Amino acid sequence: MSNEIINKVALSGIITIDLEEFYPQGERILFDIKDLLFQGLILREKDFREFVKNEDWSKYKNKYVALICSADAIVPTWAYMLLTTHLEPFAKKNVFGNLETLDTILYHELLGKLNINDYKDARIVIKGCGHLPVPKAAYVEIARLLRPVAKSIMYGEACSTVPLYKQAK
Repeated sequence: MSNEIINKVALSGIITIDLEEFYPQGERILFDIKDLLFQGLILREKDFREFVKNEDWSKYKNKYVALICSADAIVPTWAYMLLTTHLEPFAKKNVFGNLETLDTILYHELLGKLNINDYKDARIVIKGCGHLPVPKAAYVEIARLLRPVAKSIMYGEACSTVPLYKQAK
């Protein structure tokens, strides 16, 4: 009788995908236009353009920026576009929306570059419960991408998974 410990998970052929490994490194900044509104209500074009002209946009170099207005005010679309034209040379990426929207868009772009055929007929565990703020939308997207090619998709840890999909025989 052998006392050798056998790692059955390693021998199972299960591929684990940890979405935290895709997490784009870099500082995230929430740029809230509410601070630029006159009396917290109105965007005055002249004042706004003056701010844009005098702002040091280089401080956003290599950062991810989410553009929002958290005040209950009507902000014209061109205001976000103007900010974008000044952020674009410096920021790694800027988007309209909150920080979760920013991460959702970053993950969508990254997962779109995966060679999904590498997972053809694979048994896959999409690892959950991590330390980084991976948006739920990223989990939905990876499941959507893998569904047409995977033999099975599970969520959790290799030793304790929730089955999500199994290819018909």
